[in-house]
Amino acid sequence: MAFPIPSYVRSSAPVPLSKRAPWYRNTFPSYAGIFLWVAFYQGMAGTTLNRASVGVCLMGLLVAGLLCFAFYYYAPAMLGMQTGRPLYVVGTAMFGTTGGYLMPGLLMGVLQLGWFAVATSISTQFIMKGLHQDSKVLSTVIGLLWAYGLALVALKGIGYVARVAQVLNWVPMIMIAIVFWKNMGGIASYQPPQHDSWGGFVAIIDIVIGFFATAGAAGADFGMNNRNREDVALGGLTGIALAILLAGGLPVLSVAAHIAGTAGPPNYDYSSAITSVGALAPAMFFLFAAASVAPTCFCTFIASNSFATMLPKIPRSISTLAGVTIGALLAVTGLAQNLIGFFVIVGASFGPICGAIAADYLLAGKKWSGPRAGINWAGYISWAVGFLVGILNRIPGVPPGLIKFDRPAALISFVVAFIVYFGLAKVGLLPSPVPLEESAEERVAR
Repeated sequence: MAFPIPSYVRSSAPVPLSKRAPWYRNTFPSYAGIFLWVAFYQGMAGTTLNRASVGVCLMGLLVAGLLCFAFYYYAPAMLGMQTGRPLYVVGTAMFGTTGGYLMPGLLMGVLQLGWFAVATSISTQFIMKGLHQDSKVLSTVIGLLWAYGLALVALKGIGYVARVAQVLNWVPMIMIAIVFWKNMGGIASYQPPQHDSWGGFVAIIDIVIGFFATAGAAGADFGMNNRNREDVALGGLTGIALAILLAGGLPVLSVAAHIAGTAGPPNYDYSSAITSVGALAPAMFFLFAAASVAPTCFCTFIASNSFATMLPKIPRSISTLAGVTIGALLAVTGLAQNLIGFFVIVGASFGPICGAIAADYLLAGKKWSGPRAGINWAGYISWAVGFLVGILNRIPGVPPGLIKFDRPAALISFVVAFIVYFGLAKVGLLPSPVPLEESAEERVAR
């Protein structure tokens, strides 16, 4: 019996080869811009540099970057390049045409609201620091204006934001270099107050993977604009692995040097290192906030597209307004300030999705197996097991150290989901693929 293909899959049009571009024009700058966003490195030193040396932290960034490239990005990006189709279509192989509505479809939208709240919270904090103000009322007003104002921009002028982002993305790189130059003299004298090198090493891997997990799965959306395998590889190695090492390493070194050269209790927040530039500090806080315009808008746009695609009966304006309101409330109430905790949730949520994608990619002979009918329970079961492992140490009542191999949790959740999906596929739990007309781009890529 023929299984009906949902409209969100049937209506998707592959990106033609004539409209694709080299890696240095799309994948590299887009991913590099993600890591140059201050949300990535603002709190990174707090749970890593206080336990491990700068050398161990840099090694952790290097390993994390390579893991992000190989495990989380490569398979989705290759599938996007081969098919010319976005994640919510590619994901129907791992979760089914019906199951794809929830995962990765709606889940991507929900987590983007979390990122929207983080972007609004950080931008508000930096604007307040630039103004030298500590008023809760003023902070709330600025947060609400930022949230609703940029949400409107995202819906009405995302094309202009994308053009501006090509310039704004490099503003943080210049400021990171300035802060590093100002503080670098104290790097050699930094000593961590604790001696837990392994703890610091796995913590930095967890932070990086947790931050990257959704962007890794979205490699399909980046890959569909690539021309070939070389574009996928070079764009990922430079925009992900190299960018992680630079955009994470220079701030970590700056914080270490700042602490070593400052009397009093150590402050591991990156904003403390920014203050070391003196009279330039207020302007830099404003510039870091300005550089968050693009991430805020892109989060809104992706969430809006997710809800509009998966919930077409709800007007886009209503679903977007509801989502923006939730994100704004998370920001102004301070709930979005727990960056590391949020990264853990993201890693546990999308790490297993990336694991299922990688397993299906290999099982299908390194190509897209096509949309599968109904719900692919192998995908859902592997996701549930991987997610549970990823948040195990966050579940109330679970004794610490119950499972000795749960760190780094974001990586373990990927591995567990990969193994479970692979095993369930081998015992025949995968639904049959639904025939979908192959595009010219897919035939060429194949």
